[in-house]
Amino acid sequence: MDTGGFDPRRILEALNGESCRGPAPEQWRDGGEGPMGGGGRRRALARSRRDLARGHEYSFETNAVFFSLINLRREQDDYEVVRKVGRGKYSEVFEGINVNNNEKCVIKILKPVKKKKIKREIKILQNLCGGPNIVKLLDIVRDQHSKTPSLIFEYINNTDFKVLYPTLTDYDIRYYIYELLKALDYCHSQGIMHRDVKPHNVMIDHELRKLRLIDWGLAEFYHPGKEYNVRVASRYFKGPELLVDLQDYDYSLDMWSLGCMFAGMIFRKEPFFYGHDNHDQLVKIAKVLGTDGLNAYLNKYRIELDPQLEALVGRHSRKPWSKFINADNQHLVSPEAIDFLDKLLRYDHQDRLTAREAMAHPYFLQVRAAENSRTRAQ
Repeated sequence: MDTGGFDPRRILEALNGESCRGPAPEQWRDGGEGPMGGGGRRRALARSRRDLARGHEYSFETNAVFFSLINLRREQDDYEVVRKVGRGKYSEVFEGINVNNNEKCVIKILKPVKKKKIKREIKILQNLCGGPNIVKLLDIVRDQHSKTPSLIFEYINNTDFKVLYPTLTDYDIRYYIYELLKALDYCHSQGIMHRDVKPHNVMIDHELRKLRLIDWGLAEFYHPGKEYNVRVASRYFKGPELLVDLQDYDYSLDMWSLGCMFAGMIFRKEPFFYGHDNHDQLVKIAKVLGTDGLNAYLNKYRIELDPQLEALVGRHSRKPWSKFINADNQHLVSPEAIDFLDKLLRYDHQDRLTAREAMAHPYFLQVRAAENSRTRAQ
């Protein structure tokens, strides 16, 4: 990989740790010495660094400084691919190694997409820098062949959720959902919807009890009243608002997705809503939450279902959560777990708990108490 003849971490310190809000390092200010050489480049780099540190908007289409810097070549590649760990619609993901310090990392090679989408993902990661349980962006590099930027992230020794979740205790689930809520509360407080919350995007190092929310490629800035694309999130975790084409959704979409994850964990039924396509996904939801609630939701927001979808949904009574309890999962399903789940999986997005409210739920009493004890002990 071609790192573009500069260390983007100098520019993108904002993306990694507390230094993001500080001033540019002295040696990178106008007239300071740096590896670029040449006062003009140093001043341009310093300006770009300060703009990023201040959270200014920048444009891939118009920011010639960014492109001139990233197009320069480094003599030796900083990163080597070790193995492929995943792929998606917009990227391929590899475990990698930083050859300078032999530290593991994750290399996300973006497929050729609109520059606006790349810019948005980087801007969002910049805005979320230092947030609790948000994956850290360490660097930005360019692939020599595709010329598309690749993102370098911290490495998490993740255990596949299909292997990990069946082994989790009641307390483990409370702990990890609480850790995930910290990330969601933070991103929502920064005006950002993740829009793809699912087990695949929640990395857990169980040995270190460390969780990171990853893959911000579908994330978007929230503006009240704005209409958004409903073709986001993965099918099993899509909120009803997406399935009925309600475009002015908000942060509560992430809370539905979290609820689906949580239901899958406590009932050991993954995925909890197993639709074969988007229409069937709504059918599966209606068979649990009932069609009376769905119709009330549609009437409130003056939504008319596609006649074909309406016929598919049919009529169903609400299914009590107790129907999902069995001998294998009963040790995970407490009354407070059911109450918490019931306050997340609501048709009406305005009725769902916010991330902040969710963290205050009695389900997390033990987790909060343990966290407070650790804080006092420090």
